[in-house]
Amino acid sequence: MAGSSHGHTPAAWTGVTISVIGFCIAGVFMVAANPLGFWAGMGVTLLGGVVGAAMKAAGLGLKESPVPARAQAAAQPVPAEATAS
Repeated sequence: MAGSSHGHTPAAWTGVTISVIGFCIAGVFMVAANPLGFWAGMGVTLLGGVVGAAMKAAGLGLKESPVPARAQAAAQPVPAEATAS
């Protein structure tokens, strides 16, 4: 994935950051044996996904190309001098 821009968008960073915070909240309240706090943390975790999807819909996510990168690379012709031995 190093060659792609997978996840390098404001929508991805924001959604994941909110989800991680929610996961940490849920973990703390799970250890503290507080079910209400745990479910609140899980709600924050789900909110991260909703925020990420909303930001992507607003244009802050990865722009999808009509043709996948592998198909574009396979469709490009090979120069004649590269095939000659």
